[in-house]
Amino acid sequence: MLNELVGALIQVLLFSLIPLIFWYVTAHKKESFFKWIGLKKPLCDSSLKMALLSIVVTLVYFIVVSRCIKFLPEGVTTAGSQFAGQGILALPSVFFYAFLRTALSEEILFRGFLLKRIQSRFGFMTGNCVQALLFGLMHGIPFGLATNNALAFLLLTLIPGLFGWYQGWLNEKKCEGSIIPSWLLHGCINLLTAVLSL
Repeated sequence: MLNELVGALIQVLLFSLIPLIFWYVTAHKKESFFKWIGLKKPLCDSSLKMALLSIVVTLVYFIVVSRCIKFLPEGVTTAGSQFAGQGILALPSVFFYAFLRTALSEEILFRGFLLKRIQSRFGFMTGNCVQALLFGLMHGIPFGLATNNALAFLLLTLIPGLFGWYQGWLNEKKCEGSIIPSWLLHGCINLLTAVLSL
């Protein structure tokens, strides 16, 4: 558990390094780093409709990705598979992995840094599409290389990319720029995926 916590903190720091340098050079006199990347209290549209939409999008994403992963060749591992067979005692490690190591570090980089910086210059649609594409590629390229399968690459780029687009839209258009909603959704998906492999 301690190893996972230390690893998670190191990854969050590494993924925050470029945003931190960029913030210091361009905006440290204007606002705090946390506010600049959107790590702030969300002021969300609290309607039941938005909550249900987020639940449905998250469940559809989880189901589709789970189906795609079942068709990967034996020996190709997924992010949560490192906890396979460890049982309930691995839950604290799984939690640190799901919410800190992967979800927080990726949300800081993609929705907190890339989306906000590109959006400020080229508008929301361009910023959201670029961050979603890069987010999708970060997931799809490793599977494409591991499998030498173009369909695996395309599906495991497209599906996370679409989910990344939804997360950016949710943060920017419904929660006043806070990355906390996407961090929670992202963390829940990672947690569920890893728990199912225990």
